[in-house]
Amino acid sequence: MLVSYKWLQEYVDLTGVDAHDLAEKITRSGIEVEGVEQKSKGVSGVVVGHVLECEKHPNADKLNVCQVDLGEGEPVQIVCGAPNVGKGQKVAVATVGAVLPGNFKIKRSKLRGEESNGMICSLKELGIDNKLVAKEYSEGIFVFPDDVEVGSDALALLNLDDEVLELGLTPNRSDCLSMLGVAYETGAILGKEVKLPSVDHEHSSEKASDYISVKVEAKEENPLYTAKVIKNVKIGPSPLWMQTRLMSAGIRPHNNVVDITNFILLEYGQPLHAFDYDQLGTKEIVVRLAHEGEKIVTLDDAERTLKSNHLVITNGKEPVAMAGVMGGANSEVTSDTTTVLLESAYFDAQTIRNASKDHGLRSEASSRYEKGIDPNRVHPAAERAAQLMAKYAGGEVLDGTVEVNSLKVEPAVISITLDKINSFLGTSITKEEVQDIFDRLQFGVEVDNDTFTITVPTRRGDITIQEDLIEEVARLYGYDNLPTTLPTGAATPGGLSDIQRKRRTTKRFLEGAGLNQAVTYSLTSLEKSSQFALEKREPIRLAMPMSEERSYLRLSIVPQLLEVVSYNNARKNESISLYEIGSVFLKTTDNEQPEEHEHLAGAITGLWLNHPWQGEKKPVDFYVAKGVLEGLFEKLGVSDSITYKAAAVDGMHPGRTAEVVLDENVIGYVGQVHPQVQKDLDLKETYVFEINMEPVFEHIVPALQYNAIPRFPAIIRDIALVVDRNVNSGELKEIIQNVGGKLLRNVSIFDLYEGEHMEPGKKSIAFSLTYMDPERTLTDEEVVKAHDKVLAAVKDEAGAELRG
Repeated sequence: MLVSYKWLQEYVDLTGVDAHDLAEKITRSGIEVEGVEQKSKGVSGVVVGHVLECEKHPNADKLNVCQVDLGEGEPVQIVCGAPNVGKGQKVAVATVGAVLPGNFKIKRSKLRGEESNGMICSLKELGIDNKLVAKEYSEGIFVFPDDVEVGSDALALLNLDDEVLELGLTPNRSDCLSMLGVAYETGAILGKEVKLPSVDHEHSSEKASDYISVKVEAKEENPLYTAKVIKNVKIGPSPLWMQTRLMSAGIRPHNNVVDITNFILLEYGQPLHAFDYDQLGTKEIVVRLAHEGEKIVTLDDAERTLKSNHLVITNGKEPVAMAGVMGGANSEVTSDTTTVLLESAYFDAQTIRNASKDHGLRSEASSRYEKGIDPNRVHPAAERAAQLMAKYAGGEVLDGTVEVNSLKVEPAVISITLDKINSFLGTSITKEEVQDIFDRLQFGVEVDNDTFTITVPTRRGDITIQEDLIEEVARLYGYDNLPTTLPTGAATPGGLSDIQRKRRTTKRFLEGAGLNQAVTYSLTSLEKSSQFALEKREPIRLAMPMSEERSYLRLSIVPQLLEVVSYNNARKNESISLYEIGSVFLKTTDNEQPEEHEHLAGAITGLWLNHPWQGEKKPVDFYVAKGVLEGLFEKLGVSDSITYKAAAVDGMHPGRTAEVVLDENVIGYVGQVHPQVQKDLDLKETYVFEINMEPVFEHIVPALQYNAIPRFPAIIRDIALVVDRNVNSGELKEIIQNVGGKLLRNVSIFDLYEGEHMEPGKKSIAFSLTYMDPERTLTDEEVVKAHDKVLAAVKDEAGAELRG
C-alpha cells in the first residue's frame, strides 16, 4: 500500500511528525514501512509556464520554437520537441539552472541554430513513471488546467513535493488497504482524532428505482449489492489534485468518473464500478453465477471463458462485468457517457479469488475483496463517490439507492481481564492505560472492575479472539516498553527425529562414498515427467507454468540428474558421481493434493577409480552402483531385509538392471541407462539408481548389539557350483542361508566363471561358507553334515552341481 503523506494529513493532524518519523512509529507498532520515497528528491527549478506563441522550427520538422511566460516579466524562448505542445497551454517548465531527476541540469543552449532557455517537461522527465501518466500525455508534455497560476511551483501542483510511505502489509491487516484505514492506525499511534470526509450532497427529485432494478440470485456469493444512478455527467479529465493522488498510489488517471471510483477505492478501501447506463440495454441488474463456458470481453479487450463458480453482473441477458475483478467492455464508461450506474457491493472473498486466479487477473479491487472489506463502508463509499461525481462531473444524483441486502453485520464483542493482558505480556499496565489504548483505536469499551468488554468495529475483521486484543495493547503500548525476562522452567535440549537422523546419515554416507549432492527442479516437461518412474501415474500439470519445459511435477528424479550429467559431459567433466534426495509427486484425484514421496536418486559415469601413479583405473559398472546402495543399506541397518532381483525398467538396460526389494516390496531399482537413452542424451556408459526412501526410513531397525570376539575357531569351506546361466547368485545364496542352520555364520561370493572348460549354457559361481559355534570347537562330522545339507539343497532347488 502506497500512502501519500500529504493526503494522510487531511484525515489526521501530523503536526510535528515528518514522514520518516511517522514511518518509524508505524513500523514499531507492527506494520512494516518498507521505504519512504521523496517524490521530488534532487529536483528543483520547475515552474508553470504559459505558452504565448508556438511556431515550427525553421531548421527541424519535429521541433517547435515557443515563447513562454514564466511570470517573471519578459517571456523566454524555449525549443520543444513534444508533438502536443501548442499556443495557450500552461505547462511545466524547467528553467535555466533547474535540476531534473538523474541530476540533469538545465542550461542555455542552441538547438539547430535557435536559442533555448529552459525545457518544457513531460511527466516522465519529472520522474513520474510513464505507465502512470494519462494516455493523452504519455507521448508528450503535460498540460495544466487553465486556472493554474503562471510562475507557481509546478512540483507542488503535481504533488511531487510529497513523500510516499510504502507499507508492507500482512494479509490480516487488510484494513490498511485504504487511506481511512491508515488514518485510523496513525490516529491510534499518535493519539489524534480522525477526520472523516463529508458525504452530503443534493439529490434529484427523480428516483433511482425508476431507472434500475436489482436482483441477486447468488446471495451467498453476493449478500449485499447497491446501485446508484447519476444523470447528465460530463466526461472529462478529473481535477489535478485527484490525478496526482492516484499517480502517487500507483494508479493511472483515465477520466473524471473512473478516477473517482479509483479514488474511493483508495480512500475507503471499497471497490466501486461505474457502468454506462445507456449501454446496459436494459433496466435491470441481475447478479448470478456464470454458466459454464459463458464468455465475456473485459475492459482489457480480452475474451474470457467463465466457469460455473465465477460471479457475474448481468443486464438480465448477458454478463456486463466479472464481479469484483474487471468490468465488461460492453458497458465501459466512455467520452460519450451521460448517465452512470454506480455499483458498490460486498462479494464473497473466496469467490473473487477463484475468478482472479483462474483468469490471471489481479486488480486493485480483487486484492481488496480477497482479503475482506468492511461491510459498513459499502453505502458511505457509494455516497461519497456520488458526491464527487456531482461536483467534478456535473452529475445529477437520483434519489435513493437500489439494493439487495441479506448481509448480517455483527461486530465482534470480546471480553478480557486486565490480569490476563498483563500476565501474557509480563507487564504492569494500568486499567487506565489499557482503556486509553482501546479509545485511541476507536473500539467500543465497557469496563466492569478489571474486565474490559470490547466491541470491535467491522473495519478490523482481523480481531476475533482475546489474543488479538492483547496484541493490540502490546503494539500500541510499545514493544520496546515490554520488560525483558529470561525463560523459566526446565530446558529441553534439541534433537533430530529418527527420520531426520537417517536422512542426515544417508547424505553423509553418500558424500563419503564420493558422490556430490545435486539439487534439481521438481518441475519438468510432459515428456520427461514419467521417465524412469517407480510408479506410473498421470503427470500433474501446473495451472500457470513458467514455461513448457517446467510445466509438470516430476514422477522421478533420474531424468533431472541425467540432464546434469549431460551438461557436465558437454563441458569435459567426464567422471561424475551425483545424488539427490527430493520429492516426487503422484496424482490422486483432480480435487486433492498430490501424494508427495521422498526419493533418493543417483547417477554415476566415467571412472570410479583413477590412480595415475599406480597405473590403476576402474570404470563405473553395475557393481559400483549396487555397492553404493549396499553400503548405504548396511549403514541404515536394513541390509538384512534387502534383496536384488533382475528386472526390466523403462529406460534401463534390459540385462543390467535390478529391482531393490525391501521385505518383499519393490522400493527402487539400480542399473545402467538404456544405450538408446544414453545416445539421445550424448552420454557414455551411465549407471543410475532411484529408491523410495520412506519405507527405508520407517523400517524398524533393532538395537545394535555387540558380541564378544569368539574364542573358538571357525571352519571355512569353499565351493564352486555349476548352474544354468539364468540362475542368479542371489537365489543360490538365499538357498544356502536357509538350509545352513545355526552353524553357518557367513556366506560370500568370490568368483564367477564363464568361458572355455565350461559346457555351453552353464556358469560357475564360487561361494565361501564360514561355520562356527561361539561356545565350542566344531567337529569335522558336524561341519560335514551341515555342508552336505547345503550341497543337497542347491542341487534339488537350483540344479547346481559341485564343480570338479
